[in-house]
Amino acid sequence: MKIQPSHISELTALTELAKTTFLQSHGHCASEEEVAAYVAENFTESNLKKELADSNNVYHSLYLNDELVGYSKINLNYPFKAVTDASCAKMERLYLLDKTHGTGLGKAFFDFNIELAKAHEQSGVWLFVWVENHRAIRFYEKQGFEIVGEHDFRISDRHYNPNHQMLLKF
Repeated sequence: MKIQPSHISELTALTELAKTTFLQSHGHCASEEEVAAYVAENFTESNLKKELADSNNVYHSLYLNDELVGYSKINLNYPFKAVTDASCAKMERLYLLDKTHGTGLGKAFFDFNIELAKAHEQSGVWLFVWVENHRAIRFYEKQGFEIVGEHDFRISDRHYNPNHQMLLKF
């Protein structure tokens, strides 16, 4: 396992990984057409290139045997709704390919990101998780996260998915 800051040279591979992992975890959250439109609009090389260039975004790539199998995105100092502390980070993305589930890679990658937030003197980490993603909710609860709010995640103009806002205080 190797974790490294994501780099523009990985743009094509990261974009494909983002599409694949989103579809694996959320592909059934709305109609096929709505999900396809969401992915086509949001997971593009141009969008990812802008995000990688933004210093407010901290991206990392996870490799296993030289294969890109996961990525993360943290926003530092990012309060939102139920989290008012200005020094709290948002874990916006923590995605791994399905084939890595049960290997311990997800936990190791998660721990890396928590330590990263602590190193940046964040007071905690918050995130959104789809209410139907029971596996992720159980994982986050085991790590000490608590549900502190709700948020509707927009898939299309007609479809929103209910999400929990979860918080882990340090």
